[in-house]
Parts: sequence; C-alpha cells; structure tokens
Amino acid sequence: MAIPRQLPNAITIVRILCAPVFLWMLLADGGADGPLRWWAAVLFIVAIATDGIDGYLARKHDIVTDLGKLLDPIADKALTGCAFVGLSILAELPWWVTAVVLVREVGVTVHRLIVASDHVVAAAWMGKLKTVAQAVALSLALLPLWTVVGDWIHWVNLVTMTIAVLLTVASGVDYIVAEVRGSRRARRGTAQ
Repeated sequence: MAIPRQLPNAITIVRILCAPVFLWMLLADGGADGPLRWWAAVLFIVAIATDGIDGYLARKHDIVTDLGKLLDPIADKALTGCAFVGLSILAELPWWVTAVVLVREVGVTVHRLIVASDHVVAAAWMGKLKTVAQAVALSLALLPLWTVVGDWIHWVNLVTMTIAVLLTVASGVDYIVAEVRGSRRARRGTAQ
C-alpha cells in the first residue's frame, strides 16, 4: 500500500509544532507534579517517538527527501531543546547541562543550514544514538515518577542524563571530525 509522499515530512513538521505546546504544558502549573506535568511528559514521549516512525516510513517506501533529512534533526532538537530548557527553568536540571547541550545542538543545526545549499548532512549513527539517549533521559526526568516509586528514581535520572550529555558532546565532536574530513576530501577532489 502506497503512502502519501509527504507523510514522513508532515509527521516531522507536527513534531516541531508539538515543541512549544509541550513546553507550555510543562511550565503552565509552575512545575507541579499534577496532571499537566504528566500530560506534558506523555506529549513529549509520543512526539519524540514519531522520530522513528517518520524515518521508517521514508526508508521503507523509498521517499527519503533532502527536506526530510534537514527537518528531522531540527524537529528533534526543537523538542529536546524545549525539554532541557523547561527542566532548567523548573530548577530540576542545572543550567550548565542545558547550555552544553544547546551549544552542541545549535552549532550543528546552524552548520547544517549553512551547508544545505552544497549538501545535506544526514544524521550519523552517533547522532542518532545521542537522540535516543536524550529521549530516554528526558522522558524519565519529565515523568514525575518520584511521586509513584519514590526518590530513588532521581539516581536513575542522574545516570541516564549523564549518559545523554556525554553522548551529546561525543556526537558533536564526531560531527566536527566527519565534516573536516569530508571538506578535506572535497578539496583534494577539486584540486585534481
């Protein structure tokens, strides 16, 4: 069965539009652990899960587009960026963690947009692993599970967030190294 060619990109755009709605829901009640907090976490989890769905549909039906390659990482960064900022506003995550993550994410995104006219930089495996680690860490941090299972969940949150931040930094370094190597190869190719 054929699917509409633009469905994966439409899913990606919906993910981008969910980011500010999610952030509003997270902050609306001042970080209380009530229904809005749970719904914000659920919206985040559902929205971030669509990352795998749009990519799967695009690959399965051979409708991968340059626009999709460009928008997909932007959608992920918008959603996770809102989550990091929201958790820092609520004083549940140190601002330095959010700053490190946002510098990496904004830097890579700006670079992707600058080189988009020359070539589209698709997400590398380490970038995808970073996104999964961030999704898991943020989902656990957003869900007020401490109200259900107790304070020990804060240790789980600390471990998963540490892994996510380390992978964020490592994938940023990996991205820079790959781009430098690629530009050197391109210069050698045009020099011959």
